[in-house]
Amino acid sequence: QLQLVESGGGLVQAGGSLRLSCAATGRAFSSYAMGWFRQTPGKEREFVAAITWGGGETFYADSVKGRFIISRENAKNMLYLQMNSLKPEDTAVYYCAAPGVTSDPEDYEYWGQGTQVTVSS
Repeated sequence: QLQLVESGGGLVQAGGSLRLSCAATGRAFSSYAMGWFRQTPGKEREFVAAITWGGGETFYADSVKGRFIISRENAKNMLYLQMNSLKPEDTAVYYCAAPGVTSDPEDYEYWGQGTQVTVSS
């Protein structure tokens, strides 16, 4: 079992930055690849980024590549998403999930409750 809790969302102007955090409790966080997804009302959950268990490889959706950075601190059981140059279209509820590095949310078993990110124009 793995419990995930996101934080760090909020309201930011376009061009600004936010850092999302995902705190994990439970067994063996460091053995799980982790991902970030986002969702807006009426749309399917969308892949944002993923990172392997050791942090050696990262994967990004084209829409965020070059602007977002996924990272992790296994010693602290923490996952992060640094979001820069934010755009109004980044507005969504952001979720962390495990385990996996794929873009298919069906591949992930554990999910947090989500944190709202709103980018104003």
